[in-house]
Amino acid sequence: MTDFYDQLEVRDPAQREADLLAALPRQVAHAQSAAPAFAAILKGFDAQLVVNREALAALPVTRKTDLLARQKELRTTDAFGGFSAIARGPAMRRVFASPGTIYEPEGAAPDYWRTARALYAAGFRSGELVHNSFSYHMTPAGAILESGAHALGCSVFPGGTGQTEQQLEAMAELQPDGYVGTPSFLKILIEKAAAMNLPLPSVTKALLSGEAFPPSLRDWLAERGVRGMQCYATADLGLIAYETSAHEGLVLDEGVLLEIVRPGTGDPVPDGEVGEVVVTTFNRDYPLVRFGTGDLSAVLPGPCPSGRTNTRIKGWLGRADQTTKVRGMFVHPGQVAEVAKRFPEIARARLVVEGEMAQDRMTLKVEAPATGGLAERIAEAVREVTKLRSEVECVPTGSLPNDGKVIEDARSYR
Repeated sequence: MTDFYDQLEVRDPAQREADLLAALPRQVAHAQSAAPAFAAILKGFDAQLVVNREALAALPVTRKTDLLARQKELRTTDAFGGFSAIARGPAMRRVFASPGTIYEPEGAAPDYWRTARALYAAGFRSGELVHNSFSYHMTPAGAILESGAHALGCSVFPGGTGQTEQQLEAMAELQPDGYVGTPSFLKILIEKAAAMNLPLPSVTKALLSGEAFPPSLRDWLAERGVRGMQCYATADLGLIAYETSAHEGLVLDEGVLLEIVRPGTGDPVPDGEVGEVVVTTFNRDYPLVRFGTGDLSAVLPGPCPSGRTNTRIKGWLGRADQTTKVRGMFVHPGQVAEVAKRFPEIARARLVVEGEMAQDRMTLKVEAPATGGLAERIAEAVREVTKLRSEVECVPTGSLPNDGKVIEDARSYR
């Protein structure tokens, strides 16, 4: 038994970056040629010039809302909206539906979503039985973890969701080596088993995803003999990052190129600043380039104490889409970013919406010097961009919270 799934996890960081950037132009070119949606989105961009992160950052971000809009537009002719590079048949094993409705293809490659790495880090090994309580109905969550378990050499019990007593009966009789699913359902299973006086001694580890996994629940599970780790994956991208035994953030998967951008824009933020997770995958079947997840996170400094050398992120810190309705008008994070870009003096900006319902007031807080009538000029720009009046408050550099919020809704709804 080794500590690492493969040697990719312990590459020199400079070598990993060089490997990813070397593959990037080919993947961008493939997306342009094989996926009609990206032929349109990336029209006019020379893939051969996308050889570094600066060139990548010049490409547009495609968000889930864009994907859904294109799918809806082409629903009668192409349910995937031109994003899939494979067609129905042997190359496309299954099709899934996520809320929206967004359709996702599953290609034929083993471990299509690359989750074996996360399972291995959580302690699962070949020859074990995995109790999978992710959904197997329409959505891909069950298949995402099952494919990784199979690639690892594990057997899988497809428990799915619900039917708590039947799942507990199977656990008691089959004695699985571990659980995968949401943390809340695992807690329900353990509590129900205790109420039924049903021991589950074999379940000593769990890979959890799909919702927040707070330290309090981690400790609760540990007190009952279950070591829980989490992973971050989506139906579109597969595995993005996973937890290790160090329990210090999530280590990026080896098959993704991640950026953290300012919400509402495609502009990368400095390491450590909270922003939206944007991912480029090297999946040839579903080649998503600069796909905005809508999730907030931040890059952690330094290497993982487990010995893995890839970048770490903090994990899920909330949602990036902070669109807010003010006095009957929608205000978007991108509009705040547009105002900030007009003034080089602004380091960071945060729009705070306050007041009782129907008596909204906006204050744009900017990290900028309060000199030369800057606040008045910024206020004019806010009105021009949003069609709404706003106060402007200049605050010291570094004083705005590092939580990824571009728009803070602080109104009272009582």
